[in-house]
Amino acid sequence: MSARVVAVVVTWNRRQLLAESLDALAAQSHPLTATVVVDNASTDGTAAALRERVEGAGAGDPEHLDVVTLTENTGGAGGFAAGLEQALRHDPDLVWLLDDDTVPTAGAAAALVAAWAAYDGPGGRPALLASKVVWTDGRDHPMNTPRAKPGASGAERRAAEAVGAVPIRSASFVSIMCDAAVVRERGLPVADYFLWNDDFEYSTRLIRGRTGLYVPGSLVVHKTRTFGSTDVDPGDRFFFEVRNKLWLFTRSAGLTPAEKLLYGGSTARRWARTFAASTDRATLGRALGRGLVAGVRGGPRANAEVLAPAGWQAEEPRAAGPAGRALPPGQPFSLLISTFAGDDPGYLRQAFSSTVEQQTRRPDEVVMVQDGPVPPELAATVAELAASSPVPVRHVVMDANVGLGPALDKGLAACRHDIVARMDADDISVPERFARQLPVIEAGADIVGSGLLEFGAAVEDIVGRRTPPTDPDEIRRVIRFRDPFNHPTVVYRREAVLAAGGYSDMALMEDYLLFTRMVEGGAVPANIAEPLVCYRVGAGAYARRGGRRLLRSELALQRRFRELGLTSRREYARNVLVRGGYRLVPESLRRTAYRALIANRQGRGAPGAADGSRTGGR
Repeated sequence: MSARVVAVVVTWNRRQLLAESLDALAAQSHPLTATVVVDNASTDGTAAALRERVEGAGAGDPEHLDVVTLTENTGGAGGFAAGLEQALRHDPDLVWLLDDDTVPTAGAAAALVAAWAAYDGPGGRPALLASKVVWTDGRDHPMNTPRAKPGASGAERRAAEAVGAVPIRSASFVSIMCDAAVVRERGLPVADYFLWNDDFEYSTRLIRGRTGLYVPGSLVVHKTRTFGSTDVDPGDRFFFEVRNKLWLFTRSAGLTPAEKLLYGGSTARRWARTFAASTDRATLGRALGRGLVAGVRGGPRANAEVLAPAGWQAEEPRAAGPAGRALPPGQPFSLLISTFAGDDPGYLRQAFSSTVEQQTRRPDEVVMVQDGPVPPELAATVAELAASSPVPVRHVVMDANVGLGPALDKGLAACRHDIVARMDADDISVPERFARQLPVIEAGADIVGSGLLEFGAAVEDIVGRRTPPTDPDEIRRVIRFRDPFNHPTVVYRREAVLAAGGYSDMALMEDYLLFTRMVEGGAVPANIAEPLVCYRVGAGAYARRGGRRLLRSELALQRRFRELGLTSRREYARNVLVRGGYRLVPESLRRTAYRALIANRQGRGAPGAADGSRTGGR
């Protein structure tokens, strides 16, 4: 399956160079899904030239231009923040960020995509890939040399070398390609990093804990006026370098503490060289003082505050309460189900019937994601359900099994309605489930779950009950320690899910990570204590709640929480000790603990409540 690539170009008063850059993007050997151009309030006729280009495009236009016009110059940081957000609306796999004076060679995109797809090393698929940047005479451009990763392991270097690349720790916005899933998870560039360090902060944030690659086979020409580095005398603009660097070292999650020491020393040496070479050290000194004060006194403003005066409405997480979010009753909604080769056709038929045909308030559509090839019997069941359903069914087929998180992301993209209900392929909903949950969403909640009953061989064989916390403050309090939602029971607003980055490819823990990002980002949570779903546990349920594989997922989740700044060091240590330890105890002890602390506790829970116990085959 060919990767969907959306390019983002930020421009200001470079009409001719922009045209050359856009021509080169249209000629890429790997066709682009779309090109987002952010016009940063140009005054040289750029807006008219872009209108003419869009109006003159025919049906076979390879550019698919999407022009964003800002009314104020927000710099590269603001432009790329708005452009990236716009690019995500095109549902890309990769987003390619370029300056307006960057002219890529025809194979530049293809080389980056090939390295992204072929890399098989530590850290998983690359979060970011950087091109080789040369000047007009072919020399390597000194302004755009990616920073090699200090202390890269032998395994990292060998894996990178196998795809013709080198491990890096940061890169510039001149030409970098970013994994869209990582962008959704880790957010947009910080728009207030005007002029300096915006790309350094953002690239380190994307790469931290993941893989960044420099791909020399991807060649672009950076047509700056002169050949030189950023060590030239900055004058009064040195204020932005100092302020932004302090923000980076004190407020960004891009660097580890050890890296902050390393790069802090490098910064001090660079500033010393700048002062030594300056012909106006008094101006530099005043800019240094103002930058230090501004960097210490406060942090960067929210993107919405920075970009609103330029006419851009950023879709940032909301903190509004239910009163301002109410919707009229009777809202349409989608039902999202994912099935894969390991599902039982009979169980799927039961799940579908209970959640569609038997509901007192039926969904308006069903989106059925088929996660990879399935056996003939299951395929026939899916086709039969789609043909006989009383509501429309959209069958989304994945070429290969990609796992629950990525499959649900594809399903969300296919949903026609903003309100989406989840259902597993082997559970059973009570008839009043949606009649109870939809009014909560319509009243202002962004996500609502419910209690559930666990059953064994038959639905009458109830072996446990899980009752989630229902007080919104309690949900917010406990979510950093355990998942307060039962995933198969949730109904949510798709816009709130996408604002939090969607599901991520974190096997067994994708739902917990998503719900935590939603709540921490301001989504309004709710739960109904009453069990509205019957949850099939089956044989081996307790074994699947532990073991090394789940421990690895648990540790990866806790690292991700820490990287995203969701937990403190103390909370991280507590979670690893308690939640990680739960995965390692003998199955008999885990069975006893689960029954005593989780499956039959009212309104409480314990570490094993978020265990993804049935996604092991995904």
